[in-house]
Amino acid sequence: MMMMELRHLDAALLVLILGHLSSALEVPLDLPQPPTITHQSPKEYIMDPRENIIIHCDAKGKPHPSFSWTRNGTHFDVEQDPNVIMRPHSGTLVVDLSRARPENFEGVFQCTARNKYGSAVSNNIVIRQSKSPLWSKEKFKPIVVQEGVSLVLPCRPPAGLPPPIIFWMDNNFQKLPQSKRVSQSLNGDLYFSNVRREDSRNDYICYARFTHTQTIQQKQPITVKVLNPDAINDTMADYYNDTELLNEAPVDERKPTFLIPSGHSSAKMVLRGHVLEMECIAEGLPTPEVSWTKVSGDLPGRRASFLHFNKTLRIVNVSESDAGDYRCTARNQLGSAQHTISVAVKAAPYWISGPPKNLVLAPGESGVLTCRASGTPKPSIMWSRNGGPIENSPKDISRKVEDDTIIFTDVQTDSSAVYQCNISNPYGYLLSNAFVNVLSEPPRVLTPANKLYQVIENRPALMDCSSFGSPIPKITWFKDSRASTLDGDPYILHDNGTLEIQVAQAQHKGKYTCVATNMLGIYENHVYLETKEPTHIIKLPDDKVVQRGRSVLFECKVKHDKDLFPSLIWLKDDEELPDDERFIVEFDSLSITDVSERDAGTYTCIVNTTLDHDSATAELTVVGRPDPPTDLELTDQKKRSVQLTWIPGEEHNSPIEEFVIQYEDSLHRRGHWHDLARVPGTKTTAHLKLSPHVYYTFRVLARNAVGLSEPSSPSRMYKTDPAAPDQNPKDVRGSGTEHNNLVITWQPLSGLQSNGPGLHYKVSWRQKRPGSDWTTVTVANNSRFTVSGTPTFSPYEIKVQAVNDHGDGPEPAVALGYSGEDLPLSAPTNVRATVVNSTLAELHWDPVPLHLIRGHVQGYKVYYWRRHNLHKHNPDHMEKRILTFSGNHSHGMLPGLHPFSHYSFNVRVFNKKGDGPPSTAQQFKTPEGEPGPPVSLSVTDPSLDSLTLEWSPPHEHNGHITGYDLKYQPVNNSNELGPEEELALAANETSVTLKNLKYSPRYRFYLNARTSAGAGPAFSLEHAVKLEEGNTQTSHPVAWSPRRRPINKARPASPFANVSSSVEEDGALISWEYWGPEKNVYVEYIADNSEDEEEWQKELVNGSQNVKLKGLKGGLSYRVRVVAQGHHEQPLHSEELFVTVPAVTSRQVDIATQGWFIGLMCAIALLILVLLIICFIQRNKGGKYPVKEKEDAHTDPEFQPMKDDDCTFVEYSDNEDHKPLKGSRTPSNGTVKRDDSDDSLVDYGEGGDGQFNEDGSFIGQYSGKSSSRDNAEGQESSGAPSPINAMNSLNSFV
Repeated sequence: MMMMELRHLDAALLVLILGHLSSALEVPLDLPQPPTITHQSPKEYIMDPRENIIIHCDAKGKPHPSFSWTRNGTHFDVEQDPNVIMRPHSGTLVVDLSRARPENFEGVFQCTARNKYGSAVSNNIVIRQSKSPLWSKEKFKPIVVQEGVSLVLPCRPPAGLPPPIIFWMDNNFQKLPQSKRVSQSLNGDLYFSNVRREDSRNDYICYARFTHTQTIQQKQPITVKVLNPDAINDTMADYYNDTELLNEAPVDERKPTFLIPSGHSSAKMVLRGHVLEMECIAEGLPTPEVSWTKVSGDLPGRRASFLHFNKTLRIVNVSESDAGDYRCTARNQLGSAQHTISVAVKAAPYWISGPPKNLVLAPGESGVLTCRASGTPKPSIMWSRNGGPIENSPKDISRKVEDDTIIFTDVQTDSSAVYQCNISNPYGYLLSNAFVNVLSEPPRVLTPANKLYQVIENRPALMDCSSFGSPIPKITWFKDSRASTLDGDPYILHDNGTLEIQVAQAQHKGKYTCVATNMLGIYENHVYLETKEPTHIIKLPDDKVVQRGRSVLFECKVKHDKDLFPSLIWLKDDEELPDDERFIVEFDSLSITDVSERDAGTYTCIVNTTLDHDSATAELTVVGRPDPPTDLELTDQKKRSVQLTWIPGEEHNSPIEEFVIQYEDSLHRRGHWHDLARVPGTKTTAHLKLSPHVYYTFRVLARNAVGLSEPSSPSRMYKTDPAAPDQNPKDVRGSGTEHNNLVITWQPLSGLQSNGPGLHYKVSWRQKRPGSDWTTVTVANNSRFTVSGTPTFSPYEIKVQAVNDHGDGPEPAVALGYSGEDLPLSAPTNVRATVVNSTLAELHWDPVPLHLIRGHVQGYKVYYWRRHNLHKHNPDHMEKRILTFSGNHSHGMLPGLHPFSHYSFNVRVFNKKGDGPPSTAQQFKTPEGEPGPPVSLSVTDPSLDSLTLEWSPPHEHNGHITGYDLKYQPVNNSNELGPEEELALAANETSVTLKNLKYSPRYRFYLNARTSAGAGPAFSLEHAVKLEEGNTQTSHPVAWSPRRRPINKARPASPFANVSSSVEEDGALISWEYWGPEKNVYVEYIADNSEDEEEWQKELVNGSQNVKLKGLKGGLSYRVRVVAQGHHEQPLHSEELFVTVPAVTSRQVDIATQGWFIGLMCAIALLILVLLIICFIQRNKGGKYPVKEKEDAHTDPEFQPMKDDDCTFVEYSDNEDHKPLKGSRTPSNGTVKRDDSDDSLVDYGEGGDGQFNEDGSFIGQYSGKSSSRDNAEGQESSGAPSPINAMNSLNSFV
């Protein structure tokens, strides 16, 4: 209902605007004017004796009018009746019925309001008392009828005012069910088109509800007894005396006849604007159906409806076009009947252009009162003046009456009066008051000053200038500066002074002035216009289809003007939402949890502001799995088939797509249900093919888009008779497990397929050669049979036939099988190899004859091994490898070879039993290939503008090294690369010195080796030159991955290559190349000094080929590797990379110049001097002091800590490793030194046992140490003074 009101909001607004533009002239109440009736009671007043009578009559005028009443045409003296009072300043009468009889106040009342300018009268108000008379006490005899006849139960309620509402119920106050067979007529009688035995009952009760008095009365119950033809003779005598027996004759089926209305035609009259109801109730057997047509045209679509199971045609708001002939037709299988109703439409008087409007005229002006109405028959018009006939009023030369019009010319002040127009015909009347008021008044504007109008952009804007004056003022409008009057597009000036802008825009806002002018003066008023953005729903709620028990969300997002404050409401089916906590309303959404079927419907989102509104609807369809089918029935039963029918269950808003028919075999597999058939959802029957010797029970399931229903209740059991098998075993095969047998196997029949008891198999076989005979055995309870003593790999014909106690199955098909295989007897011949490139060779051989293979050929295997590398520096590899070619091949490609190597190979054929003998071994050599990367690259002797690069040759030469290519380029602080320089170096060089490196603090170096086949991958290194005297930065190996992979090179065992690192301020950047299939790739790292190998930390990669490790601690070295985890049992690792993170350096104050530090050093020196003296004395007393330790103490610049127990210096090793002293600390420059330097891979190049993969990529662990590197570092390191340095200096001095 709320939604209907909102839908009519725009229409109501339009009507309001039009009414505003055309409303009658209103005279301000401070000016003299005749009376005007403002409120009166309706023409028909039905009083309730329990309540007071209130007859309304209110009027306005200046001076305020006085009131009087007439009753039945004579004066009604209110003051003479103590039960009647008239309200102050009003003509409304209040009658107190508590002390008076209601019937004393029945009659026709009329109110008159008068002042010195005239009199206005009300309608004739007919007062009648409501009535609800009692039903007469009558007892009804039981009605006994024969089944099939028609019956009418009369109601005949007492006449009431207003007429009562009739309905039939039983003793339990339950409405009696009605249908197209049983229905209530318009007069309240209950009609049976034919009666059935279930209509027998003793409580047919007619009730009458009187709405005005709110009372319900009931008729005495009626008993109906329906007898069938067999029982009617037995009970005839019992009912003769105290029953009313109808229709003794047997009842047959019959065509329809009408119970109401009678005859073939009838007539009906209806008034215009009223409701027309026509009914046709027919009897017949079977029950007839009623339809309606209009003989002379079409039924009015929207105003017509069918009630009472099509027996009643209802047309609302009848118009003259509804007159004509209407035909109702009753039809059943035996025939039809028709009745024609002629409808005549009459009309009480009604206004054509509205009632006459008040006239306000200035002296000397002219005007017209028009009273134009119509009706059927044509109404008569009577004019009155001040309540009396106009003929009896004083003669007025300014007035002329012409039928429905009074013309006034040159009026004067004494022409003011109230005129009544009374239009009537036999069906009603219209009475209207209109005054003529002669005034001389200057203009005034009645619209409030400075009124603010707010409108929505692109909507009409209406600004009032309601005015009054006599003569009527002329209205003009101005905007802002009053440059010109507002007349013409886009402005429309209406006759009542309203200014309209049909499409208001932002530029139309501002100040507007309306000016009212007549001959007596001028008046102006200001109003203001603002435009607002329209309210729009920008996110409409979508239609939803939701399963029961789930949740649903409707969104309704709104855009509105910032100055408007919208309110949003949700409706369901145009009504308020249910009071249910499952409905959760947010500002821009509605959610419903645990959706049920009752939640289905139309949901409307309505957003309202003070100026406009918007709405959007969405349909919620709640779907669910269908209910299970019911009423399973077996028909058309045959030996091998049966017909199954059922009744579908409720679909729950999702059409049934198919029915699944299942069966249970109680004989073979009780409790197991199997699918038997599927039928479309539009069918409710299925013809099922059955198997013999099965005890069937059926059930049906329904499937829709939501899912499968629960199973139906099982049908009754249906047993089929046994029979011989219909089919033989499938998948019959023959193969040997030994070289001298044949194993025959098959897929056994199931219990359902056996068709009867005693299932066994006839197994037959014969060798496939001319003249062979079949051998047959019988096998039961098994699905295989072994034939022994067969020749090796000989073809056999095989067949298996199913047999039971009722006969043999069909003739079986013949299958081909082979006896057992043995090892091949011969090797391939003419074996040869053609080298394609350094890593690929093509092999050829002549296949082994099929009879020597002694089985199904599975393929050929190539056994190959690398005899030795042609380069003297590489060891020999004798490990054999196998490459398999499936199928009967005679050639194949051998990939993944090592360049510059000597290979041997042989070829063997194999079958399911195993390999045959090898062919004669053959040899071939692979040419040179691109070399691997150099093993190491390091920087030595760095200075301010030069450094020396040292490297180790590649581990995989892959040929004769012809030279090296060195490329280098500067790197600025933003990691941008400068111009590249390139040097070609000889094959015997392992170092080079680069000078004039003064243009950048850092350089990146790339070094690769060359053979005659080309250049190999490069080793990359980034290093900083010395920044100032005594201060350098360590170098870091940096990944440089060539953007191309080497062509025709075998992949290594590891799918990673060119793994490298670059240490930056915020972490270490690890880069690599990867071509493996695994998707799970990550980086692992562990501190180099960690003893627990399980402490590896993991960093995920997310598909890229680099990652930055940010959790590394400064001053430590780490082992880093890239890992691929996939379908392999063990993850694949890259080569381990050593990454050293420099300690964070910071500016430090030179404490050597601080006074406190100098004092502390002096105290320490004095203490050491005392200790030395004490030790010297102790030694002179017999203590040992090794000469070697004494010498080392003077030659070694490092300070040696003393033992606490004997004050001697700690001994240290004087070997070539030059290990640091125990108790040494980190140098002050922040660089952490390990026992073996981490600064460059060059430290690990000597004496290593690293290995290379087949494509030359390095996969071994770096090993070995460099003493020269430690010495160089010791000479170059320089940092801020520290206590340790100071003690070293003192030790040397002492």
